[in-house]
Amino acid sequence: MKVKEVMTTDVIYVDKDVDVKYVMKLMKKYDITKVPVLEDKKPMGLITDSTLAVKLGAIRTRGVPASRLHASSVMDKEIELVSSEAHISKVLDRVGKPGPTMIFATDEDKNLIGVLTKADFLPLVSSNQQLSEIIKPDIYTISPDDRVIHARRQMIDAGVARLPVLNNGLLIGVISDIDIAFALEKIKKSFPLGRQKHQLEELLVNDAMSIPAISIDAEKTVSDAAKLMIEHGVGFLPVLDVNSKKVIGVVSRTDLLKSIKFLKL
Repeated sequence: MKVKEVMTTDVIYVDKDVDVKYVMKLMKKYDITKVPVLEDKKPMGLITDSTLAVKLGAIRTRGVPASRLHASSVMDKEIELVSSEAHISKVLDRVGKPGPTMIFATDEDKNLIGVLTKADFLPLVSSNQQLSEIIKPDIYTISPDDRVIHARRQMIDAGVARLPVLNNGLLIGVISDIDIAFALEKIKKSFPLGRQKHQLEELLVNDAMSIPAISIDAEKTVSDAAKLMIEHGVGFLPVLDVNSKKVIGVVSRTDLLKSIKFLKL
């Protein structure tokens, strides 16, 4: 199976000179967290929810609204290209490893013709293994009354892009990089520079998180989780104990895609 058989061809992208406010509008409109940055049809960078959260929260840009930042100033320049004619095993080998979260599929002239993310591989997941057998034992969670800067620090330290939000042990929402990015931009638009630092420091998880949280029971299978992720467009699922409904673990797209590596594609 070749890259061109799996890749997404209807790509939402931007020019390097557009402002970040426009990029964020696209993210909200199309419910996406990654936007390629092009110059003359050739990929030159990638803007993700993570890069936005970092840039908008940086001290040197706290007084600069998204409308005054260009795409080229917030994009990640470390991108990866693959030929649309390459076998997908070349890409699957990189799943779960450090590196770009989106791979650009190009033609012979290095023009962008499609993109590959972990979501593109989910339809290939076919496993009856129970989630209880693969869930991550270390669960990083946050409270709705915790501050967003604390949540962001925990995400960075743990190397995760989202956290389940628990209230008295029960799942009530999820906070992610994109939630934080939009919350930071709202503060930049709503408050003068002199008040932004205080507002940023006091912003609570409850005011930024996404609800409801999409979750799954531990007795479900890897295939069930893949279908649920596709249906709701999410890349992470808190896993609940069937009886108590408390979070006992989490699964990500990366966890599910590991089952594909053993298939003959």
